Amino acid sequence: MIITILRIIMLVFAVGIFALIVKDCRQNGPKDVPVKHKVIYGIMGFVLNLLDTLGVGSNATQAAFFKLTKLSPDEDLPGNGNVIFAVPVIVEALLFMNIIEVDTLTLFSMLAAAMLGGIVGGKIIAHLPVRNIRTIMSITLPCVAVILVCKINGVGPFGILGYATALTGGKLIVAVLINFVLGMLMCAGVGLYAPCMALCALMGLNITVAFPIMMGSCALLMPPASVEFIKAGRYNRGAAVIASITGIFGVLAAYFIVKELPVKVMTYIVAVVLIYMSISFIHSNRKDKREGK
Repeated sequence: MIITILRIIMLVFAVGIFALIVKDCRQNGPKDVPVKHKVIYGIMGFVLNLLDTLGVGSNATQAAFFKLTKLSPDEDLPGNGNVIFAVPVIVEALLFMNIIEVDTLTLFSMLAAAMLGGIVGGKIIAHLPVRNIRTIMSITLPCVAVILVCKINGVGPFGILGYATALTGGKLIVAVLINFVLGMLMCAGVGLYAPCMALCALMGLNITVAFPIMMGSCALLMPPASVEFIKAGRYNRGAAVIASITGIFGVLAAYFIVKELPVKVMTYIVAVVLIYMSISFIHSNRKDKREGK
């Protein structure tokens, strides 16, 4: 029953946030987006959501894409990671929700905590100056790179073989509190998938249980967080609608067709790019400081 309610909420969120994106883009978006850029955005949405469904993640990859292509300013990167990928991530969660058995209370409480974290984080991050955003990302992105490398090699908590499908007592309280923080960090451009998987492993859960928890967490936190970024106009309006649509096809392609890619190699590449981005953010802040901005 709870799972059915969660699925209905996710569907409502998907329709609602997509309608809000379309409305905002029509009213405030650029009217002359080059066809070349539209094609690039479409391909980006498809590919990055395909990789996200296979476990590589989309937050780090989208930040790398926009940073390297210079198609969005730095202050829009957290918003892009939430607004543009909200609908495809909901599709992911709907596909994975019933595949893996997980305790209803554990699932519901951790998802609710992440959603509340996203609401709080969105209100804060959406209004931060660009220098603060760069500082946050320059610190957190190397941490994400380390976590990703540990994940694909089964190092640390990722090597723990838990068997539980439920959390109770103190473990549940700790997991809920940490997932709240992860929901906030998601709004700052830090992906939730890998840290949430590490959290589940540390709590003794079967590692497969992390999939509905991490996907469901993002599905419920990203739409409310996205509302704040949309209100502030801190996202790429030119990319949002088309990448949201092609992203859905990327999720479906990964789920039904592709199944497997050289994820380990791609994750190493993403980790290297994250380190480069961290250095780039530090350099940008120092340059602005020298110029008195």
